Amino acid sequence: MATRPMIPQQARGDGVVIGGVKQQKKVGDGRNRRALGDIGNLVTVGGVEGKASKAPAPAPVAAHPQISRPITRSFCAQLLANAQAAAAAENKKKQDCINVDKAPVLLDGIPPAARRANKAVPKKVIVKPTKPKEVIEISPDTTEQVKNNVLPDNKKNKEVALIASKKKPQPTLTSVLTARSKAACGVLVNKPKEKIIDIDAADANNDLSGAEYVDDIYKFYKLVENESRPHNYMHSQTEINEKMRAILVDWLVDVHLKFELSPETFYLTINIIDRFLAVKIVPRRELQLVGMSAMLMASKYEEIWAPEVNDLVGIADRVYSHEQILTMEKTILGKLEWILTVPTHYVFLVRFIKASIPDKELESLVYYLAELGMMNYDTIMFCPSMVAASAVYAARCTLNKTPLWTETLKLHTGFSEAQLVNCAKLLVYFHSKIEESKLKVVHRKYSKPERGSVALLPPAKSLLSGEDRSA
Repeated sequence: MATRPMIPQQARGDGVVIGGVKQQKKVGDGRNRRALGDIGNLVTVGGVEGKASKAPAPAPVAAHPQISRPITRSFCAQLLANAQAAAAAENKKKQDCINVDKAPVLLDGIPPAARRANKAVPKKVIVKPTKPKEVIEISPDTTEQVKNNVLPDNKKNKEVALIASKKKPQPTLTSVLTARSKAACGVLVNKPKEKIIDIDAADANNDLSGAEYVDDIYKFYKLVENESRPHNYMHSQTEINEKMRAILVDWLVDVHLKFELSPETFYLTINIIDRFLAVKIVPRRELQLVGMSAMLMASKYEEIWAPEVNDLVGIADRVYSHEQILTMEKTILGKLEWILTVPTHYVFLVRFIKASIPDKELESLVYYLAELGMMNYDTIMFCPSMVAASAVYAARCTLNKTPLWTETLKLHTGFSEAQLVNCAKLLVYFHSKIEESKLKVVHRKYSKPERGSVALLPPAKSLLSGEDRSA
């Protein structure tokens, strides 16, 4: 059997000698191998492709003139270094162009090399000092220089502009005629604005006056006055009428004087009577009994020393017994649901008289007109605050006070002069008819000197004649 010649094992990667030429042995299967492209180890110089050194070349060398020098290792390294420098210069040039187009221009002391390299340089914040405004004073000499066009250009422009700004526009003939026409018609009457007086300033140190919250109290009174206000009830009563009610009130004024009761008691008494008659039909024979029981209740509520029941029995000539008065008192309280804390006419009268800055005569006249209004049923259609404000307005008209209605009164009453005219005319009408009436108690009360004899004053003619002073 023939034997196979033995070929000595060669190391991996060693060359194989074939036909006298040493060949590089292939490792692995060559079928799946792909030829490597240019990996930077080939350099073309003058159209000659040769091997470079083992150092990689980042970019191909630019076109050079024909070089016939032999490609040595040192020469190849020099060519690669030149190529790298040329590529870096080209990249910098392109980068500078991009930065100029996109990046903001950085000035104020930034080096140009930093801008070309697009290095981040913090911006400098420059605060410009504020220039003080130049104030130019124009003297007569300066004005003359401006007119003669002698000033320097910059100063002359400023002076001319300042003179032009100070120059007043000349009124036209149309504007002058229009202004004179308005003045002739009374349109341009310069009325000084009336000052509102602080009516509580004098009571700032008086703890009993409640100056800190008195305005809030009266806002509340105005808010709830209609809740305790009796509606028109006389049409529902079968045995009593307006005249009988006036007789009862006139008699109660006399009883009030004899017992020397407070004004609060009188006005609360009338409020209780009207509210009870608005919800209960009362026979004629019990009307006086209702008045006596109402005064007893009001006295217990307002007075320190209220009259006794026997005193009321005696003053009524014992027409009603002790038990009848107490029984009616209980009936009234049940119908009124024991509500006695109500804003009567008197609480508004006190405040509005104070806002009027009155003298003694004006104050007495206001109370006189208010009591005339309480005695007559027609005033029930007005709320208590309006009756009180109208009494103040009618009294000022009667005494010819100037002005008839002030801004202070308007502020505290909440009513304008035009709103009070109708009610004030009604009160003045009662004043004009009191001498013809048989009910003289109120008239006698205010005819006495201690109350200024205001009942003897003539009524306000301006309101009686129907003249509207508020227009």
